[in-house]
Amino acid sequence: MIIVCKRCIQVNGCLISCYMKGLLKIILLLLSPVVMQAQHPVTFFTKAEAVSVKASLLKYPLLKISYNDLKKDVDIWIGKDVDVPFPKDPAGGYTHDKHKANYTLMFNSGVLYNLTGDIKYAKLVKDMMLKYAALNPTLKNHPEATSSSPGRIFWQALNDANWMVYAGMAYDLVYNSLTAAERKTIENGAFKPEVDFFTKDLKDWFNLIHNHAVWATAGVGMIGIATNNQDYIDMALYGTAKDGKKGFIALMDNLFSPDGYYTEGPYYTRYAILPYAVFANALNNWKPSLKIFQHRNNILQKALLTCLQQTNIDGTFFPFNDALKEKDYTSNELVTAINIFWKAYGADKNLLVVAKKQNRVMLSSGGAAIAAALATNKNIPAYYDYKTFESADGVKGNEGGISVFRNGKGENLTSLLFKYTAHGLSHGHYDKLGIMLYDKGNEILTNYGSVRFIGVEQKYGGRYLTENKKYAGQTIAHNTIVVDETSHFEGKESIAENFHSDKLFSNISNPAVQVVAAKEDNAYKNTHMQRTLYMLELPGDKKMIVDLFNVESDKEHQYDLPFQYNGQLINTSFKYKANTDKLEPLGNRNGYQYIWNEAEAKVENTIAQMTFLNDRSYYSISSLIEGSAKIFLTRTGANDPDFNLRHEPAMIIRKNGKNQSFVNVIEIHGKFDPVYEFSSNAYPSVKQIKLLQHDENFSVAEISIGDKKLIIAQCNKEFDSKKIHSVAGFSWTGPYMVMYNNKIIN
Repeated sequence: MIIVCKRCIQVNGCLISCYMKGLLKIILLLLSPVVMQAQHPVTFFTKAEAVSVKASLLKYPLLKISYNDLKKDVDIWIGKDVDVPFPKDPAGGYTHDKHKANYTLMFNSGVLYNLTGDIKYAKLVKDMMLKYAALNPTLKNHPEATSSSPGRIFWQALNDANWMVYAGMAYDLVYNSLTAAERKTIENGAFKPEVDFFTKDLKDWFNLIHNHAVWATAGVGMIGIATNNQDYIDMALYGTAKDGKKGFIALMDNLFSPDGYYTEGPYYTRYAILPYAVFANALNNWKPSLKIFQHRNNILQKALLTCLQQTNIDGTFFPFNDALKEKDYTSNELVTAINIFWKAYGADKNLLVVAKKQNRVMLSSGGAAIAAALATNKNIPAYYDYKTFESADGVKGNEGGISVFRNGKGENLTSLLFKYTAHGLSHGHYDKLGIMLYDKGNEILTNYGSVRFIGVEQKYGGRYLTENKKYAGQTIAHNTIVVDETSHFEGKESIAENFHSDKLFSNISNPAVQVVAAKEDNAYKNTHMQRTLYMLELPGDKKMIVDLFNVESDKEHQYDLPFQYNGQLINTSFKYKANTDKLEPLGNRNGYQYIWNEAEAKVENTIAQMTFLNDRSYYSISSLIEGSAKIFLTRTGANDPDFNLRHEPAMIIRKNGKNQSFVNVIEIHGKFDPVYEFSSNAYPSVKQIKLLQHDENFSVAEISIGDKKLIIAQCNKEFDSKKIHSVAGFSWTGPYMVMYNNKIIN
């Protein structure tokens, strides 16, 4: 059907003319490259969503509180001349923190403009954008830049990418309030220099498979959507070559395992999940046909849920690799992701536990929905629904992984972590087959995490300190074997990235007996390491972990097995010589130089026990010593004149030989009441440990617990679940057997 215009009626022949002109336009459009024109706003929310959120502000208390808090933070800047200073400071300095505050302020002000319609909020964004349009073309590499990816507004390009993500959303949110001339000025001045810097000067960095590149691609892509620039969007999605080998989609494909495990660990999942979430949200609004949230079988949803399972009951992330222990799931990144994913993937009542503790929501449709759910659900549990779980590492799920054993519920939850992953890119640590233990919310067997003070200018501008590589990343800072005081893979990332550990067998379905075995054959030349962990819940409410760690080599070595612990030493079964007059480092390289040798003991053919107190519970480590060994009681802090390290204790068991077995029982027991000055069950129940048999095929350990016997029998080579074995007078089927008081309990 042809709709006739007034002009066509009045002028003879005009009908044909108008029709042909319209047809010509359609033809030309079809022949031209397709450029999606965004209907602003589109990045953070759509106009319809903004209307919906506005209508909900007074309905749900948490949404109203979040709105009022955000409005209060923005309103103090209305009518003021906001500073956009020339960059000169590292993290924690004035100019760094000011630019960081600026991009947050611009974004928040843009949100308020859409919710209130008040032009003053749009003006605030416009005025700041115009200042950046004047500043950014003048910038070169930041004067405090120290890496191969320097920033311009900030000391590193990663922070510039943060700015681009938020600035892009802010620009989109006020787009309709700007004149064509203002848009041109901002796009050419504020944005183009940064995009060109990323995609040309830092092209190799932009095309990395790394959390930095997640932010970088999201930043360029967000600006692309906000400015209707298809070239920017294509580079963001598919890399600068636009071939799909790099870019945002490739990052979704290559940084997660099929289970959602992020190769750099949960701390960096937390950091990367924000740009993944906000850019995916923008893409979904801009082009729903991409089905970005459904990509790779809902990989972003899996990433969030896997990340949350890797937290302690207080919400802090397990400190795999470079991690700050203080970070928890109330961080802005997790608030953002949960709010966006609630909308994208549907309601998940278990997330309400986290949302309640976050105590704020985004002013978005997802945030409004969460606020509504919190208002109507009155029986929200106190703790997230933590489960025993395993997650593979690697794009195909074939590069090792992690296991998290759990026992108990709520405040009485015990979590044992076993890490046998790939290296973890530049943030990885040399900690193959390492373990950590948490109990009742407390860190018991510890992992140092990272040496860094983010936002503290006095500590190297908030960057990683030299001790991060020299100590925290080294093997001796973790609870796993060190050979000849040399870290795994010689402490070289270029070697470590080529290998991963392998899981041998596992069964975590039975709360009474959870078991995982893994091996590592490449950390040291011609050296095989195999560790099997059993988390047991024995009759009489006994919680213990049996740790069988075998190491085999073609020649003699020194083997150190550290147990970093958090607590006060109570007693030992062995006599030690305390170095009270003079302290010396335990070694001079590979992290040993940072460890004080506070005491040492020589032990022979015995069971060596150490008990320490954490909070109100006792923990004991009972170690089988066959032949002779040394035990060191140590503490970090040596060779640390600037006091960059926390002073944390450890017990290190040292054995020498070609092949050695470390059999350790970690026992959770007793109670200390400081109010009533009373202790119960303060001594370990383990009385003796014997290896009834140990060779390349089988290990059989006998552990005396009071007057009862615990038998652990396992295969070291064949792990067929149906094969029958008869060893040392015991018979069992499958790769392992656990017997207590003459009864098989597995």
